[in-house]
Amino acid sequence: MADLVGLVWSGMVSGCLYAMGALGLVLIFKSSMVVNFAHGNLAGLAAFLVFGFTAGHFAKMAWAPAVLLTLAIVVAVMALSYLLIAPLVFKSDLTSTIATLGVGLVAQGLTQLIFGSDVVSLELPLPDWRATLGPLRVNAYDLAVLGATALAIGALYLLIERTRIGIAFRAVSTHPFASRVCGLELRRVHLFSWVVAGLLGLVASLLIVPTTFLSSTSVASFMLQAFAAAVVGGFTSLPGAVVGGIFIGVLMNLLSFYVSAEFINTYLLLTMLFVLNLFPKGVLAARQGARV
Repeated sequence: MADLVGLVWSGMVSGCLYAMGALGLVLIFKSSMVVNFAHGNLAGLAAFLVFGFTAGHFAKMAWAPAVLLTLAIVVAVMALSYLLIAPLVFKSDLTSTIATLGVGLVAQGLTQLIFGSDVVSLELPLPDWRATLGPLRVNAYDLAVLGATALAIGALYLLIERTRIGIAFRAVSTHPFASRVCGLELRRVHLFSWVVAGLLGLVASLLIVPTTFLSSTSVASFMLQAFAAAVVGGFTSLPGAVVGGIFIGVLMNLLSFYVSAEFINTYLLLTMLFVLNLFPKGVLAARQGARV
């Protein structure tokens, strides 16, 4: 029982990170019907930028200014990434989706060109705090992940529900043609979703790296779980991305411990196939019956 409680808890923590990655994927898909396969590589490049600014590769900066500078760069990189595929978005969803593969390869190539192919370590500036609550073991990293996820989801909710660009995003997500007829600038909404997705990807990558390592492909591999979370929750549902992320995190932890840790990708594929056969549009999207 102690093992089960610990596995569920750590799975929820990992699931929060998958949820943030999935939210970025869903944001872009809801606004433009594009599946951004570059999401993981762009997030990995952002994490490497923080490493470069804090480890002396570019400069020796404290964490706070390094992250703020990286945020500004991420905004520019995501804007440029969207501009590269923007001419294709209104021509073909499939073509623009395939184009994101090229953007991802460019991002991975830049990462390897600037930082090399070596594996590096990127630690969070967290206190060495631990506590035991019965069978549950909690540390500062767990609380940091839960806190960052709660802040990100809360900020995203306020942004979409309480701002003009958020209202425009909801309108475009519901009916792009009617929104365009009413005078909304679709490219502006698309750019908004790409930038916010990039910021969510940066936060997720910075939080996932301390548990493993940082390489030119590690964050992209992590985003496979985020993709599975988006599929489970429904690519058109933001709440579904959160639910799907936590579900995938807990399920993968349980299967890795009780079956085998060598077949994570197989578990992900089987889970997606099972869910899509029962709920072709995702669990929450099927219940709602329409894009929201």
